[in-house]
Amino acid sequence: MSKKDIKKLRQARAEKAASGKSKLTALNALLDKSEALTDAEGAQATALEAEVDALEKEVKALDAEIAAEEAKTRRATLFGTTSLGGPARATVVNDLNPERTAGFHNLAEFAVAVRGAATGSLDQRLTAAASGYQQNQGTSGEGFLVPTEYREQIWSLVFSDSSLLSYCNPEPTSSNTISIAKDETTPWGAAGVQAAWRSEGTQMVATKAAITGTILQLHELYAFVTATDEVLSDAPRLQNRITVQAARAIQWKASDAVVSGDGNGKPLGFMNSGALVTVNKESGQAASTIVNANVLKMYSRLLRMGGVPMWLANSDVLPQLGQLTLGNVPAWLPNNQPFAGAPDGGVFLGRSMNFNEHMQSLGTLGDIALVDLSGYALATKAGGGIDFAASIHLFFDQNLTAFRWVFRLGGQPYLTAPVSPAHGSNTKSHFVTLQAR
Repeated sequence: MSKKDIKKLRQARAEKAASGKSKLTALNALLDKSEALTDAEGAQATALEAEVDALEKEVKALDAEIAAEEAKTRRATLFGTTSLGGPARATVVNDLNPERTAGFHNLAEFAVAVRGAATGSLDQRLTAAASGYQQNQGTSGEGFLVPTEYREQIWSLVFSDSSLLSYCNPEPTSSNTISIAKDETTPWGAAGVQAAWRSEGTQMVATKAAITGTILQLHELYAFVTATDEVLSDAPRLQNRITVQAARAIQWKASDAVVSGDGNGKPLGFMNSGALVTVNKESGQAASTIVNANVLKMYSRLLRMGGVPMWLANSDVLPQLGQLTLGNVPAWLPNNQPFAGAPDGGVFLGRSMNFNEHMQSLGTLGDIALVDLSGYALATKAGGGIDFAASIHLFFDQNLTAFRWVFRLGGQPYLTAPVSPAHGSNTKSHFVTLQAR
């Protein structure tokens, strides 16, 4: 399998683990009850135990698949040849994949080599790399493109399991715009593809999908970092600054746009979209509170059409959520025994909770939301679309090396407005929040 396939396996494992965590938490809540279980609760516990056992087997099977694919990749690179034609040179000894790394063991080592080029100490790996690594040559050059391996490391960090971006529906493109086909009809509505009962011998009535086209513009998000000679001489600090910190900054800014972007020069966030459903507060409800009726009504307005619904909230709301109970069962359950790779915000009303700084403070519109981010189209450059370059020329007179990341993305909810339900009058959406209190 390719690296992309391994990532899909890991994503499947994370989803199974999250589901297992939710089931296990519910099971433990039943088993930890001080009083004897009712017949209904006993049956529920038995069913949950069976589901947890099945999910445990699936997670173990996925772990085995991931390990097998990683072993294949490791062996292929270990026994392969370099892009230089033949055995690796001294500068690429122990390098697992010189075709992707240009012979550099890590990004810090590459950065130091780029800096050395400014003083006339040109590392041969910079010139021996496959064409395309060096952006422009000569004294007027802009610098060196970072090898593929380290550009993709940043991409993987930006789209890590903890990122909201990883839950959105990807729409990769090779251009700066993408046309997406949206179908906002429902199976119970009067438009779009319909199913119908037919009496024997009667003619079938054709229906067709109600597709509307939308153009998504990709916007430019960048991080620009300079490093002194002191930082360049300290590889661990440099590696952290130009990988983890840059990826964290890009991830945060992109995820924040998914939540609250205004659509001007950035993605349109669900909080500013026409698809948002806002549940009214209760009559006479005290300021800066969350009550059972709030979250239950929010849950009732979620459009359930696949996906992985989750709660998003500012951690300011936690004291409120911790006091909510349904009968004798707490509505919010922390992860006392979390599965690896599962969100660390616990489980709220059976769905994973993600506490983050994108949501507003307690009592403000957007302090808590129930979302299904598969209903959000996230357009990105295909093939790990992050441009990453290092330059020795921009701040040459200040003895600084510059590192630049350019990340292009666009996004908006697929729905332009909440949809009508099959029965009743309360509209539903992939994105539900609570009125300011």
